[in-house]
Amino acid sequence: MKHDDKIDRRTLLKRSLNTTMAVGAVATIPQWAMPALAQGEELVLFTDMPADFSRGPAIPGGTHFLDTRQITSFYTDNADFYVVQHYGQPEVDIGSYRLKVTGLVETEREYTLSDLQQRSQFQQNVGFECGGNSPRLYNGLIGNANWGGVRLRDILAECGIKPEGKEVVFFGADSGTENIRDTDVEQNFARSLSTEDTMRSENMLALQMNGEALPQFHGRPLRLLVPGFYGVANVKWLTQIHVQDRRFMSRFMGRDYVTLKKEMIGGQERWVENSVTRIQLKSAITRVTRMGNTHKISGFVLTDGVGVRSVEVKIDNGPWMQAQLDSGATQYSWKLFQYQWNNASPGEHTIVSRVTDANGKVQLTAEQMPEKISRWENYGQFPRTLVIAG
Repeated sequence: MKHDDKIDRRTLLKRSLNTTMAVGAVATIPQWAMPALAQGEELVLFTDMPADFSRGPAIPGGTHFLDTRQITSFYTDNADFYVVQHYGQPEVDIGSYRLKVTGLVETEREYTLSDLQQRSQFQQNVGFECGGNSPRLYNGLIGNANWGGVRLRDILAECGIKPEGKEVVFFGADSGTENIRDTDVEQNFARSLSTEDTMRSENMLALQMNGEALPQFHGRPLRLLVPGFYGVANVKWLTQIHVQDRRFMSRFMGRDYVTLKKEMIGGQERWVENSVTRIQLKSAITRVTRMGNTHKISGFVLTDGVGVRSVEVKIDNGPWMQAQLDSGATQYSWKLFQYQWNNASPGEHTIVSRVTDANGKVQLTAEQMPEKISRWENYGQFPRTLVIAG
């Protein structure tokens, strides 16, 4: 599969395909939500999700998720890519926009949008999910896009991080009121990275998404992009980068997007709190189609950038069987996979996928997942159920 076609052409082709549905499906899924299917192909409905489950159209200022049954191409359309915001979606004035770099740098600087646009640009395919993505929305807080912008490390190298600079904080224009120790304070959304993580060559100040100027609800005019990290790291409506000598603490670094789980620490089981950062190894089945006697099982893989050794599918209590990965996937993109299921027997079935990375790490089952008290980092195997018609 080639991923260098123009996005508009992909979208046009995707939307012009003939679509058919399995018997009874048309009555339960809205016409606009029907996934693209080849001529003669039918969508097999999962029985683990409501028959009338559908994703409503995007609402300005609202959270938006992807119906993963509609994943049929490498790139997610900008309008379909998931949206989560914490303090609304601010309208940033483009004419007066400035990106400030402050704190423990040799030279504090301000950059206009034009300054950034005139710098050397690069592009990369990056997929990610929300830290709270889960089977509750059938893993719909996810997307994959081609991003364009400037290298973050080039900007910071130009400003010069001082030796005592240990943490880099990224502030968005979105703000809200937080009650901290019985005091109401106004805070901007912010996340931080260590200087080591900040200076990775792939980190981007993104100006474009799928060949278009960054949409407003995806952070126009500028957002941070940290490949291999959960979406919360990719601060939208970015206005300030601040270098400091200590750990940054805020609601979204110290209290929220924190996983409380049990871990073995030096042979002792302890409850520990970890900030949600790097994407955990994950795969999920999102779609099953039928053409004649052949069924096609499709899904996605996400990693933190470590390569994938294999992705496998298991049907009921059978053996693990090798699925085919999209050969055009890149290091930080999602990896789409397919498995051809021939001569499936009529009746109820349970299907599940698992991924193994290049280091031999295997995706955990739900039973193997660490005991935790939080809604973050849901990366266990996700069994799906369906009925094959006779």
